[in-house]
Amino acid sequence: MEAEVKTADRPTTGKSKHKGGRPKINVRREVQVKVRLTATEHFMIGARAKEAGMRISDWFRAAAKAARVIARLKPEDLQIMRMLAGMANNLNQLTKLAHRDGLLTVVRKCDGLMIEIDQALKYFNSDDRKDT
Repeated sequence: MEAEVKTADRPTTGKSKHKGGRPKINVRREVQVKVRLTATEHFMIGARAKEAGMRISDWFRAAAKAARVIARLKPEDLQIMRMLAGMANNLNQLTKLAHRDGLLTVVRKCDGLMIEIDQALKYFNSDDRKDT
């Protein structure tokens, strides 16, 4: 009887079928950000993350991506705020004058002042200031 030798029918590509282990991650998170929180803040964030079914770090990443930050007031903005406060004082003085002298004498002054106040408030609520 002749002995037959069985040979494996493997392709000779040089690669093994399975490497084994966990698959490689395409994007690695290598940078850490450390944040100090009070116990109350940590509890609140933990509760919100749990409600969303997320870990705290995943919740922070999602919150950071969705956050809308408004820049601090520039010196020009502070000047407009001071002007707005002055206009509010003027309006108060005009109201006192209207009570003393009668309403019709003060109507013209109030109209102009109200237009200026309205323009200042529209500026602070505009999208142009928020994106800077």
